[in-house]
Amino acid sequence: MPNSRILIISDTHAPFHHPDLIKFLSAIKDKYRPDRVIHIGDEIDSHAMSFHDSDPDCFSAGEELKRAREVIWQMEEIFPKVDVVESNHGSLWYRKAKHHGIPREIIKSYEEILQTKKWKWHYSLTLTLPNGQPCHFHHGKSANYLLASQKMGMSFAQGHYHSKFGVQYWGNTERLNWAMSVGCLIDDDALAFEYNKTTMDRPVIGCGMIIDSQPKLLPLVKKRNGRWNGRLT
Repeated sequence: MPNSRILIISDTHAPFHHPDLIKFLSAIKDKYRPDRVIHIGDEIDSHAMSFHDSDPDCFSAGEELKRAREVIWQMEEIFPKVDVVESNHGSLWYRKAKHHGIPREIIKSYEEILQTKKWKWHYSLTLTLPNGQPCHFHHGKSANYLLASQKMGMSFAQGHYHSKFGVQYWGNTERLNWAMSVGCLIDDDALAFEYNKTTMDRPVIGCGMIIDSQPKLLPLVKKRNGRWNGRLT
């Protein structure tokens, strides 16, 4: 049945991704066999193009894009067809162009920039799950993802908030709904995330699945050295 095993990947921030990203995703594919894959945004970081100060010891914009593209291609080998949700980091090319008065129609598409074949970008997605209920996917509407789900009036999945990793349920007179925030897949030690060293909240590394209409969190459990322990929950 369509959408019976949906994998939700979020915030890979290539090339500042977790070093075991590819192994982790390959293992998920082998174990869970998703029939649909959604990358819910921030597929690349574009640190050098940020509106905030970028670290001078990081890559140039051109080198960063080259390295990020290579990571996307590795992910594409695992999941040839992916729906990607637009996001604040992923859209930096267009945001920068808009800032400088360059019309979007003369900028290359996401597919052209990252040179993917069957990856397709969307502002957001609403899918019908096997139980007939709707589920909305957006990069990140609110840190309070339960409230976002309730305002949408349906089940809801998001990323963006790196330290938010959880599932909350709520009901109405029609059905049981849920809200899920799927964490991120970044390398917390990368220079691009130096800004986060001053906060108490730490990123939660992992992703999510929707199996037979119900949410499931898949944490990347790390060893003391920060690498994946090689086991899936």
